[in-house]
Amino acid sequence: MQYITLNDDVRIPQLGFGVWQIPDAQAYEAVSTALEAGYRHVDTAAAYENEAGVGRAIRESGVPREDVFLTTKLWNGDQGYDTTLRAFDLSLERLGTDYVDLYLIHWPVPEQDLYIESWRALEKIAADGRARAIGVSNFTAETLDRLLKEGTTPPAINQIELHPYFPQAAMREYDRKHGIVTEAWSPLGQGGDLLGEPLLTRLGGLYGKTPAQVVIRWHLQLGNVVIPKSATPSRIRENFDVFDFDLTPDEIDEITALGGAGGRIGPDPAVFNYTG
Repeated sequence: MQYITLNDDVRIPQLGFGVWQIPDAQAYEAVSTALEAGYRHVDTAAAYENEAGVGRAIRESGVPREDVFLTTKLWNGDQGYDTTLRAFDLSLERLGTDYVDLYLIHWPVPEQDLYIESWRALEKIAADGRARAIGVSNFTAETLDRLLKEGTTPPAINQIELHPYFPQAAMREYDRKHGIVTEAWSPLGQGGDLLGEPLLTRLGGLYGKTPAQVVIRWHLQLGNVVIPKSATPSRIRENFDVFDFDLTPDEIDEITALGGAGGRIGPDPAVFNYTG
């Protein structure tokens, strides 16, 4: 495993396991498999409605809690100072733990204009020792500018949509300049056309790896934290088997150049204001 040290000196495993769209009961099985395969970083969210299954899998895994880096997120409809604190308590209750390693604001929801209040609540949660690190998800340069100006603690992480079809060079550079680690969600572009790219197939053949493994390696070498998701045991294990080869700088550039062939898959955070 490779680790990255965040701006608050907390170390995060660079490769994690995501559980978006995995139902609670299935999340228990998937996280159990992931921990058995060697993952030590699990990313969930209140909105995924699987925190209970994730927490049970961690507790029953036999892996000490302090060895698992656990992330969850504040949902949009719970933003605001007091409501954030209540939502965090409920997440801890569902997870069955008394702290998380990373707590994120899931989306800025600019129209609602509560993310500064929410951030102040996250700062309190961190000060109380109930989150080892705090950060954001889907924040833009504009929303981060305001957060950095009005908050007292800089985010440790900005988790954003990021994959070869949407490599986010400008956002990654913004994060780097401000000491914020970039974490990639939807790192495989939700499969589909991306994993059928001839370039990835060719590189996979060269290294004896699948296209998905090549993409995960690309993320790691760019310096991203990456959280591929799968509910299939063989793929969970396969996605972890990425530490025994290195792409060349030219190959990294070739993969990055795929950007523009596809683009953003998820919502645009500048205009995404859903709170349901």
